[in-house]
Amino acid sequence: GDPKERAEHLMLLDLGRNDVGRVAEVGSVKVTESFAVERFSHVMHISSNVDGSLREGLDALDALIAGFPAGTLSGAPKVRAMEIIEELEPTRRNIYAGCIGYFAANGTMDTCIGLRTALVKDGTMYVQAGAGIVADSDPEFEHEECRQKARALFRAAEEAVRFAAGKNGANN
Repeated sequence: GDPKERAEHLMLLDLGRNDVGRVAEVGSVKVTESFAVERFSHVMHISSNVDGSLREGLDALDALIAGFPAGTLSGAPKVRAMEIIEELEPTRRNIYAGCIGYFAANGTMDTCIGLRTALVKDGTMYVQAGAGIVADSDPEFEHEECRQKARALFRAAEEAVRFAAGKNGANN
């Protein structure tokens, strides 16, 4: 794989281990899968999993807070990266990069990061996309990556409008 992508992922994997370590029992943090490639229609991702046993007295919400915002969407060091995001991004992220999920009565939760999402307000669809920026990033490549990610949402919206209008071929 691309050395830049691997180096970026390794940095984020370390950040994930640190986040889990903030709420896990000492010695329980483990990387259970690393550098797996996941393929989707418009993009490929490198994926790793970090597990840890939650410390006594902590719950699912503590675990969520420890890892939020995700380093994959903020950067490292996390606090400084978030300050830079606040300074440079012209609009707030809203649902993009936020948390979507549920907490069950038994204390479990299932959440995901709000990516590939759109907000429709007053007849206008708003889409946000991002890319991992590191010292040797190619700005043109990163910009095109963002365009590809956003393009998938616009295509999905166009298809939904066609379907709703009965132009999907099934009703004709």
